[in-house]
Amino acid sequence: MWRRRSARSGKIIMRRVLASISNRRDVGDVTTLANPDVVEQIREMVQGKDAVVSKEETPEDIARFGQNE
Repeated sequence: MWRRRSARSGKIIMRRVLASISNRRDVGDVTTLANPDVVEQIREMVQGKDAVVSKEETPEDIARFGQNE
């Protein structure tokens, strides 16, 4: 059961991360991922090496992404 919960949690975090990357936002804390280094690799693949990440407030729909309603 623990592994299943961990996998679900990882999927939720990755959905938030991918939404943030695609919207050029800060991805936030990714230390709970099995391999947090992959986030930077994904960001470079999507945005390029010289991409600028916006520090503006995250839109509400992205901030709520993956949270229980």
